[in-house]
Amino acid sequence: MSGTMIPIAGQPHQRVCYFFDSDIGGFHYGPGHPMKPTRIRMCHSLVMNYGLYKKMEIFRAKPATKREMTQFHSDEYVDFLSRITPANIGGFSKEQHKYSVGDDCPVFDGLFEYCSISAGGSMEGAARLSRDKCDIAINWAGGLHHAKKSEASGFCYVNDIVLGILELLRYHPRVLYIDIDIHHGDGVEEAFYTTDRVMTVSFHKYGEYFPGTGELRDTGIGKGKGYACNFPLRDGITDQNYKTIFEPVITEVMHSYKPSAVVLQCGTDSLSGDKLGCLNLSMRGHASCVKFVKSFNLPLLLLGGGGYTMRNVARAWAYETGLAAGVELGSEIPVNEYYEYFGPDYRLDVRSSNMNDLNSREYLERVKNIVLENIRSIGGPPSVPLQEVPRLPHDQVMDDPNQDEDMEDPDVRRSQRDRDAHVQPEGELSDSEDEGEGGRRNTKDRRVRIGSGFGIMDGMNRGKGPIHPFHIPAAVAAAAGDRSGTETPTKEKGSTNASVIGEEVAMDLDTPEPPLSTAPVIVHGEGATKEN
Repeated sequence: MSGTMIPIAGQPHQRVCYFFDSDIGGFHYGPGHPMKPTRIRMCHSLVMNYGLYKKMEIFRAKPATKREMTQFHSDEYVDFLSRITPANIGGFSKEQHKYSVGDDCPVFDGLFEYCSISAGGSMEGAARLSRDKCDIAINWAGGLHHAKKSEASGFCYVNDIVLGILELLRYHPRVLYIDIDIHHGDGVEEAFYTTDRVMTVSFHKYGEYFPGTGELRDTGIGKGKGYACNFPLRDGITDQNYKTIFEPVITEVMHSYKPSAVVLQCGTDSLSGDKLGCLNLSMRGHASCVKFVKSFNLPLLLLGGGGYTMRNVARAWAYETGLAAGVELGSEIPVNEYYEYFGPDYRLDVRSSNMNDLNSREYLERVKNIVLENIRSIGGPPSVPLQEVPRLPHDQVMDDPNQDEDMEDPDVRRSQRDRDAHVQPEGELSDSEDEGEGGRRNTKDRRVRIGSGFGIMDGMNRGKGPIHPFHIPAAVAAAAGDRSGTETPTKEKGSTNASVIGEEVAMDLDTPEPPLSTAPVIVHGEGATKEN
């Protein structure tokens, strides 16, 4: 039985594209590592069992290819990620040190496939937004904001956010990036540090905390001076205090910068009770940021990010998926594959704790005034010369997503493509053929071994050297297919077989292994259908 969904009054209807690949839950960073991709599958289980599939289109994006990743990342780095495995890791010790792979960013089975799925969803979501195929695109497997041009960092290997923004820049003159993860969005800021085409705004914990960047005075250089905005926070900030800084800053950014598209990284390690976080936001306080950004009615790409208490990550992202689709989810969690992990109350809410808020009113006001003054100093939106939109191979598929419809069996009552793209009209009283879709489950218990604790802060004091900002014009040229001496990037269908973890091993209480069958949705992307 589906959970309750309450329509939000007074909101305009917005078309939502939701990206999910069932393979994502099968990857495993290793024993004791806090990053668990299973959290995305837990979120998807809630999304399906609440019945949100009736309110939006669901797609399985094609995994990003090596060529597409090199629109931002260096060729050598991407090639290294595609070749290294746990079996041959001994032959790459020099490259591991060079690319900061190991420790926080371990080598695990299916590493490159994992990166491809994450990047593919963000890039296709951006492509659909640019072509007016939807108003909001969601990829909870994305949001890996620490990855650099030639370096892994903070559990992130490929920066899907930068790749998605580059896709948006082909059609949009100005893109706004907002980061509400507890960690500074250093990889995205560094990539666009020298351009005014992208404005980055990050609210994060600062001071003796990974990655150690994001100071108030870091505002960009050269042409990008003033277009990097950082709001450093202290431990324990509450919903109300967060609201008093987030909404005025974003309002001023919208007024001064006038973006034509927005990317919002929704890292949930800023929630109360996160295993690596130290802020005190409730689920509703976190979600209010999504609701506020959505209210500007701009093309919006919602991405995941950090979040290490999995049951809370799933709760928050499912609730925010509902807000994107124009409904508020009921507080009683419906029965789903991971139901036992939401005990003992089986409620959707993530509540704030009684921890002390070290962000005084005086401190927040002082920082807010400085940030607002920096934003106003840019003097209005920068102009962008008109130019022809460069064409890439996937444009044709995007322009005609139904080009393969003549190949479908006319005797089939309802094609899978139609089922995936079906959005239930308001007032429809019967699920009809969809009846029971949210309730299939397989509760066979498969277990994962968990070892000693491991934290993102372990890598904070390792010397990384000076930051070398990535120059945007080269990236935009690469996104346009103008890479000298190389072919234009092409879409290739990649394999996304998940790694097998093990048969008989112990289990951490908060680490469910994905069930053998997921919620019954068969999703597709860019005209290709792929069954789970």
